[in-house]
Amino acid sequence: MAKSHTSAATVLRTIADDKSIELFTTVALETIDSKNLKKRTKLTRKQYYSRLSRMTSAGLVRRKNGKYILTTFGRIVYDSKVTIENALNNYWKLRAIDSLETSNEVPKEEQQKLIETLLENEKIKAILEKGLPTESTLKTVTGR
Repeated sequence: MAKSHTSAATVLRTIADDKSIELFTTVALETIDSKNLKKRTKLTRKQYYSRLSRMTSAGLVRRKNGKYILTTFGRIVYDSKVTIENALNNYWKLRAIDSLETSNEVPKEEQQKLIETLLENEKIKAILEKGLPTESTLKTVTGR
């Protein structure tokens, strides 16, 4: 289980390179034993075990009946990874939305209609609808 000192930075570092992401994604998409997991990811023995150890220490992955699975925390991190990939797939559309938001010429209602038209992914739309936290909401969350 994740240690109490696990931070967001530690978790992100754990899956920060392409090989780690591939390993993490493979565990997320199927219940797989160590032998097949190592074979599928084509990692050296050291790469495989060091990455899997970091993921286990960060609380992302665990073994159950000889097979690797995501923890509940790991499933949440995986969902965030998928959201990031969806945002990357819509990168230029998001840049266009940024341009709209900095423009004073397009009314907010029109901006919202364009966002609805440009984006198909409901999760990304929901994130954009929430907007960034204001100073007052940050004070409530952080207690400062």
